[in-house]
Amino acid sequence: MAKVKKDKGGWNFRAKIFWTEGWGSLGLAVLIALFIRWAFLEAYVIPSGSMLPSLLIHDHIFVNKITYGVRVPFSENWLVKFGEPKRGEVIVFKYPRDMSTFFIKRIVGESGDKIFYENGTLYINDKPVEKQVPASDSDIRWLRDVDFQRDGNVYDSKDNYVHFREKLGDHEHSILLRKGDIFETMNPVIVPEDHLFVMGDNRNNSSDGRVWGMLPKKNILGRAMFVWLSCEETIPVLPFLCNPLTIRWGRFFHPVE
Repeated sequence: MAKVKKDKGGWNFRAKIFWTEGWGSLGLAVLIALFIRWAFLEAYVIPSGSMLPSLLIHDHIFVNKITYGVRVPFSENWLVKFGEPKRGEVIVFKYPRDMSTFFIKRIVGESGDKIFYENGTLYINDKPVEKQVPASDSDIRWLRDVDFQRDGNVYDSKDNYVHFREKLGDHEHSILLRKGDIFETMNPVIVPEDHLFVMGDNRNNSSDGRVWGMLPKKNILGRAMFVWLSCEETIPVLPFLCNPLTIRWGRFFHPVE
């Protein structure tokens, strides 16, 4: 009886094809993409005007997820930490009242800080944060009336707002204040340990720490880096895709200050 030997060369060839050209290569690519998204970099889209004029509606941004450390998969617990979030940084985080919803805001207060907000002025540890008239309108030239007319504000417009520059920590950025508004006073608060106080740059149109309180640090997903795509409108039948006719070409690789 003739003996049959396994064709080891053919087996190796088929395995090589599987991992380089077959389903194995596709699965490997998916695993690599998921690993990068979990540990390093993830894309998000800005859905509202709470961060105007720093971030526009339909700005697509990349978020650095490794800047503060690496988490246990599917958890808020850290495997290793590389640094702490700092005042002035723009972060993406899980909304404390609904962990399935993601928010983006600017860090205003770190643990131990005393925060107070009155008549459009932010106070940190009893010192007012200085507002300066900007030397350029580069941040607000993108804004349109329609950006302020969401959520039923049909009579609002760009002309109703004044643009200032503000510095928090090492980060100088733009903010908007509505002209002639009677600003609501927020009572002084002390940021507790392992928490942050965050606010939107569009100070009169942001649901932030003034509304829902402190942000636990464990909710942070990462720090906003830069805009990689931006458009004025999306495709009506595919609202997650930009209308190519309305792309803001000048915002490609625009850094998040």
